[in-house]
Amino acid sequence: MRTSVLAACVAVALTAGPLAAPALAAPSSASARATAGPDAEALCAAIAGLPDEDATAALVRVGGTDGSWHGSSGVRDLVSGRAADPDARFRAGSTTKVVTAAVVLHLAAERRVDLNRPVQHYLPGLLSNRFEPITVRQLLNHTSGIQYGDALGDTLEEVYEHRFDTLPPRQVVASAVAKGPEFRPGKRQHYLNINYTVLGMLIEKVTGHSYATEATRRVLHPAGMWDTYFPGTDPRILGPHNRGYQRMKQPDGTTRLVDVTEWNQADRWAAGDMISTTADLERLINTLFRGRIVPQPQLREMFTVPRVKDATMSAGLQRFAYEGKVYWIKSGARYGYSTAIGATRDLDRTVVYSLNDTNAKDQAMNPVAERIVGAALKQGVSGRGHLCN
Repeated sequence: MRTSVLAACVAVALTAGPLAAPALAAPSSASARATAGPDAEALCAAIAGLPDEDATAALVRVGGTDGSWHGSSGVRDLVSGRAADPDARFRAGSTTKVVTAAVVLHLAAERRVDLNRPVQHYLPGLLSNRFEPITVRQLLNHTSGIQYGDALGDTLEEVYEHRFDTLPPRQVVASAVAKGPEFRPGKRQHYLNINYTVLGMLIEKVTGHSYATEATRRVLHPAGMWDTYFPGTDPRILGPHNRGYQRMKQPDGTTRLVDVTEWNQADRWAAGDMISTTADLERLINTLFRGRIVPQPQLREMFTVPRVKDATMSAGLQRFAYEGKVYWIKSGARYGYSTAIGATRDLDRTVVYSLNDTNAKDQAMNPVAERIVGAALKQGVSGRGHLCN
C-alpha cells in the first residue's frame, strides 16, 4: 500500500502521453492574480492528458497563505466519457486515520482517555497474555507491535470476488492477535491498519457510541465536512462520484480495467473506510492544524514522531522534509482511488488530491501523483480557482 505518497516524490515528470484531452473545471472564478503562490501552469501540466494508463481522473486543491488553486481532469466514467466532477466524493482510504487520531486526542483532552495507559485497560480481554502492555499512544504512532489482520483473500483477484462480503473489524483484530506480537511495544515503528482498527474499538468502548457517530460529532461537523461520511457495509458511494477502475489480470493472462466503484469496506473501518471530497479534506487540514478540533496540548501528538529508528509516523500523520520545509502528510488508497493530504505546520502550503488510480495498491507511486506533488510544492503565478485552458 502507498503509505508515503508525498514522501516518495523525489523526481517529477511534467509530461505524460495523453490518451484524451483534459477536461478541467474550477468551481469559482478563473481569473488569475499574480502572487508567489501555487504554480498554476505546472499544476495544469501535472493533470493534463487524463484518462491515461495510470489514472482516469484527478481532483486537486492547493492552498495556503500565498494563494490557492484547484482543478480537475479526466472523466467520470470510461463509458460516457463525461468530464470528471470536481466536487465528486471518493474513497479516502487511510486519510481516515487523521480523523480517528483526532477523535482519540479529543477524548484525551476530555480526560476520558489517557495516552499513557495500556489499551488493555480500556479493552480487557482483547489482546492475549502474549502481549505486553501497549499504550494508546503506541497505537496512534504505530509502535504497538500488533501484527496485521487477515483479509478476504491473498490476491487482488481473490479479494475482488468477495467485494460485497462483510469482514467485521473484531474478526480482523482476532486474526491479528492470534499471530502474536511482531516486536515489543515502543521498540519499532510498523505502519499497519490494525492499530487504528483497535483505536476504533477503543472509541466505541469509552463513549458507548458507534465510531461513525463520534467521528462525525467530534471532527466532521466541527470541520464543516458535510460531504464526508462512513459507509459501513454499504458498498456504494452515495452522491456524485467519479467511477474507480483497477487493472486486473484475466484468466487468459491479459490485463484489463475493471470497475471497482462498489466495494464493501467494512474491514477498513476506522483505519480507512471514509468517503470524502477534496474540499472537505482541505477543511479538515485547516481546522485541525489551527487547533479548532483538538486542543493544542493534545494536537502536539500529531506533530511528534516517536524516537525509534527510521520512524516518520506521528499520531495520524507523517513527517516529510522537502527543500528545507517540513510537511505533515497522510495518504490513502482503496482499489480504484488514491488520495493524499498534506500541509506545513503553519498552513503556508496545503495540498489535497484524489486520483481515480488504476493501480491504487501498488507499492510504487502513481506517476500522476508524482507530477501533482512536484507541481504543488513549487511556487509560481497562482490564481484562485484557476482554469486550465
